[in-house]
Amino acid sequence: MSGRVGDLSPKQKEALAKFRENVQDVLPGLPNPDDYFLLRWLRARSFDLQKSEAMLRKHVEFRKQKDIENIMSWQPPEVVRLYLSGGLCGYDREGSPVWYDIIGPLDARGLLLSATKQDLLKTKMRDCELLVQECNRQSEKMGKKVDSITMIYDCEGLGLKHLWKPAVETYGEFLCLVEDNYPETLKRLFVIKAPKLFPVAFNLVKHFLSEDTRNKIMVLGANWKEVLLKYISPDQVPVEYGGTMTDPDGNPKCKSKINYGGDIPKKYYVRDQVKQQYEHSAQISRGSSHQVEYEILFPGCVLRWQFMSEGSDIGFGIFLKTKVGERQKAGEMTEVLPNQRYNAHLVPEDGTLTCNIPGIYVLRFDNTYSFIHAKKVNFTVEVLLPDKASEEKIKQLGGDTPK
Repeated sequence: MSGRVGDLSPKQKEALAKFRENVQDVLPGLPNPDDYFLLRWLRARSFDLQKSEAMLRKHVEFRKQKDIENIMSWQPPEVVRLYLSGGLCGYDREGSPVWYDIIGPLDARGLLLSATKQDLLKTKMRDCELLVQECNRQSEKMGKKVDSITMIYDCEGLGLKHLWKPAVETYGEFLCLVEDNYPETLKRLFVIKAPKLFPVAFNLVKHFLSEDTRNKIMVLGANWKEVLLKYISPDQVPVEYGGTMTDPDGNPKCKSKINYGGDIPKKYYVRDQVKQQYEHSAQISRGSSHQVEYEILFPGCVLRWQFMSEGSDIGFGIFLKTKVGERQKAGEMTEVLPNQRYNAHLVPEDGTLTCNIPGIYVLRFDNTYSFIHAKKVNFTVEVLLPDKASEEKIKQLGGDTPK
């Protein structure tokens, strides 16, 4: 049995009744705590009464702490309203709201330099409440229960800039908040125009998602428009995505409903860096260098680094070893990222590199040009692996899927 209203086993019916009894003290403070609502929490914890109750009670505290009841009257900062991409646009064939996330133009770094992380998370919580309210309106309009949404992730333009660690960590926090407080609200999620980098990006966030959520993700290929229209009527899909819907002024992207983001002007910046924590440090003598090695076993992995120096600038470059098992000088290795001097004592540096060739990659911090000063460098380096299942899916779909 699916564990949904009208499809419950005797044991599940008994669990629902017991669950309602156990949490009756908090139900009056929740919006519309009907059987559909309670079953979401039970399904999310496989009908384990103790775990379901703990989850719901934690959610009640979350609603109080974040003042969720009044969140719709709160307005996000201007920069977030203008540049946080995404939006509600149309309904699927069963009446569920459809939400679009537009990844490529999203300036994650600019957002975190222009707004607080808490404001960004609060904005996404506000979006979740908007979708809950829209489901309720659809339920009344259609005369049947609508309590889940369809999502479309437009991954065109997904690039290395989106793998910036503070951005990934913030997105991970958001996913955890959704899993903990809006369980079983996702009907299906379509990933369209996924580039070859998608498996790496997905691997960074998939551990924030429940197995049930992961199973609802569909990575589509070149026929994505055709697939979308199987689930959503053409008049509910923007022309940009293969349907017939436009804005009143004829805009095919329906920009009145979907925010397409964009690069954030620096006039909005309120800080010049996001505070980082580093895993390693090295004292580099004058006229010397410090090398760290990372073995890349197969193509498609991504090196991600962050570093800062203390007191003065530092050189940095990446090389590929030509001989295994011995230290090589820079001139003896293949240069992958040219050595440059960075003012990392003023602004921390970070970056990513897609490794197309297996081998030993050397990240080299260079102080050979300094004959007077030793340098201290704090750094974090990670090897980001692709998610194998989605990588195989991308290969089957032909790599970078066309529009």
